[in-house]
Amino acid sequence: MKRSYLALDLGAESGRAMLAHLGGGKVELAELHRFANVPVRLPTGLYWDTLRLFHEMCEGIRAAQKNTEQLDGIAVDTWGVDFGLLSADGSLLDNPRHYRDARNLGTFQEVFAKVPRKEIFRQTGIQFMEINSLYQLHAVQRDMPQVLACASQLLFMPDLFNYFLTGARASERTIASTSQFYNPIKKQFATDMLRQLGITGSFLGKLTDPGMELGPVLPYIAELCNLEHETLVYTIGSHDTASAVAAVPAPASNDWCYISSGTWSLMGVELDDPIITDASLEANFTNEAGVQNKIRFLKNIPGLWVLQECKRAWARDGEDYSYAELMERAGAASPSETVLDLDEFISPGNHPRRIVEYCHETGQQPPHDAGSITRLILYSLAVRYKQVLELLEQVTGRDIKVIHIVGGGSRNRLLNQLAADVTGRRVVAGPAEATSAGNALTQALGTGNVGSLEELRAIVRQSFEVEEFQPKAAL
Repeated sequence: MKRSYLALDLGAESGRAMLAHLGGGKVELAELHRFANVPVRLPTGLYWDTLRLFHEMCEGIRAAQKNTEQLDGIAVDTWGVDFGLLSADGSLLDNPRHYRDARNLGTFQEVFAKVPRKEIFRQTGIQFMEINSLYQLHAVQRDMPQVLACASQLLFMPDLFNYFLTGARASERTIASTSQFYNPIKKQFATDMLRQLGITGSFLGKLTDPGMELGPVLPYIAELCNLEHETLVYTIGSHDTASAVAAVPAPASNDWCYISSGTWSLMGVELDDPIITDASLEANFTNEAGVQNKIRFLKNIPGLWVLQECKRAWARDGEDYSYAELMERAGAASPSETVLDLDEFISPGNHPRRIVEYCHETGQQPPHDAGSITRLILYSLAVRYKQVLELLEQVTGRDIKVIHIVGGGSRNRLLNQLAADVTGRRVVAGPAEATSAGNALTQALGTGNVGSLEELRAIVRQSFEVEEFQPKAAL
């Protein structure tokens, strides 16, 4: 008997509703609804268009109802770190901010003055980035203490959408672990550390694991979406990277690493226990929770965001290139040894101009057109992959022979080949829809239709084609 699950997958650039049919040891995915995820800039800051996103999610549920007799589950995954604050009556106190909001700038030193950097890492094992929830929460306490004083509940973005769907207020573990105020050893929030920052943490919810039933959708959702049967909502790897890593089609061995490739490139290995050492602190790695009690030991890399910003800038100037056209131009561009420090391009802006300025400032040959800029970004990403790979091997002691690239970026054949060439490792690309597959199959873990993470990955291997890239001598 086939089972049907709806994966509501929201990335930093777009969202989609994916219907998964599971049966015969395979899963089939069908995209029912896709929508843009465009942040809104106001005088007070940069925000997610949260209510519009939820409206689009409901449209996805409505489409699923039309395309299957009965849904066996619904689950939500999103990007990490961002959150909403609820009042005692369940209302949003403020629209959730975007992690690229300027209020986060300069928060490192303010927080480190109260809790030393090394102590934060000892308690959380998380990579230091000013976008992390810890620094956002500090900024709320600094700028809007009256809002925090009224907060009854903090819900990370997928938890917030689950609340809208079911009324249940719970903190799913994989998304909570991105916050930098979750302790992966104690498997609980680091409330003592928050108190040192003058934050009580009384608004933090009960933690729940992936693959747990939250409850049925609320009556108003059932009516709005024309659901005729009681439909259950499940927790999954609610951080989209956790769902993507769960669906990496790798065997049960330790000779592989993954890259979840999209707006960000998240590169790491899967562990049974966190690595919180001086070496992992110095290398600035992160220990995030995964499906079935795994640890995602990884580093966040500014991925295709830089190219996305370039594409937006070119469109504003009247050159509305498609990604296919940019890849064709990049493939025809001459190789260059110029390398960008991608961390210099995290904030929004006119990236084509900034890239040329950066090259002049660093004494490197600047690119001269859209094709050479695109190739430079992809080559810089591949160089960064090599650096992170070497650090991974040093810190974990593993000999990594294969790089699995999953997510939307796995469709970028030029980047995949550059990654193989620069790292000297075999690259296995796909599935592109790893997040949605991991979302749906973790729901199946919750319903008992999939028995283990190993079985989940076996289903992925049987369901999706992958493409291999062997390293070449010349770039």
